[in-house]
Amino acid sequence: MLSALALRRRFADLSEQDVLALAISSEEDDARIYRSYAQRLRAGYPASAALFEGMAAEEDTHRQRLIDLHQARFGDTIPLIRREHVAGYYARQPVWLTANLSLDRIRAEAHQMEAAARAFYERAAARTADAATRKLLGDLAAAEAGHERRADQLSPSGEATAEESATENRQFILTWVQPGLAGLMDGSVSTLAPIFATAFATQDTWTTFLVGLAASVGAGISMGFTEAAHDDGVLSGRGSPFKRGLASGVMTTVGGLGHALPYLIPDFWTATSIAIAVVFIELWAIVWIQNRYMQTPFLRATFQVVLGGALVFAAGVFIGGG
Repeated sequence: MLSALALRRRFADLSEQDVLALAISSEEDDARIYRSYAQRLRAGYPASAALFEGMAAEEDTHRQRLIDLHQARFGDTIPLIRREHVAGYYARQPVWLTANLSLDRIRAEAHQMEAAARAFYERAAARTADAATRKLLGDLAAAEAGHERRADQLSPSGEATAEESATENRQFILTWVQPGLAGLMDGSVSTLAPIFATAFATQDTWTTFLVGLAASVGAGISMGFTEAAHDDGVLSGRGSPFKRGLASGVMTTVGGLGHALPYLIPDFWTATSIAIAVVFIELWAIVWIQNRYMQTPFLRATFQVVLGGALVFAAGVFIGGG
């Protein structure tokens, strides 16, 4: 590591030919990155994909102008010098290799890329003595500033922005809300019977808490692995199985723990009263999420969730009390 750092050259030590060669390789890299973003976005965000294709084409134009200038001043042989060869030079993090990048993350990365490129051209222009080179580098700095603004304004039209926002919202629901809601429903409802059966059978708050903890954590692990394993998201478009499994597992555990934690209170009836109140809040939270994100009519969601939860609760109390 130290030897690699020692071999890097300082920007101040680069000749004007080296600076041009570095700019050429940087423009080539950026064009490739933008095309990778365009390919990644083409299916879900066609307008933004087209914008990135246009930005890549402009980077190609910049590269050709730099090559023409290099040929005029220094000949056809361009030194092989890249970002990683220069100490302190701005680096491109390889986030474009990461699967399932969100549109917002890509926007932020594009803005950062163009801001760094603009700063490079301004710095390079300030230290060159050749008028033609100085003009070209200044023009490229202005062009990169324009790219910054375009990256901030993705997509190019209001209609496309609305369409892509809807697509992004749909992806959020499929990846996070839907599995999380399924987990919350499972954790809240399926643990009602064992927790309240134990509570009324033993009237021992600590035993009830342990049963609730075991049921909640076990259900969370089971739901998380099931969600992650049954669909890799490639064909369904539901997104990362890890994210879906995490959402489902965590919300299942939270749903069960909500009415298990009150049994840390030693008094049985106080703990049970609070647990019942928590169950009421959980069930109405599920109704709200279904209505808000899944477009389920409020009355239907209420009937399904509250009635189902009440029946499971009654079963637990009946079995435990018997």
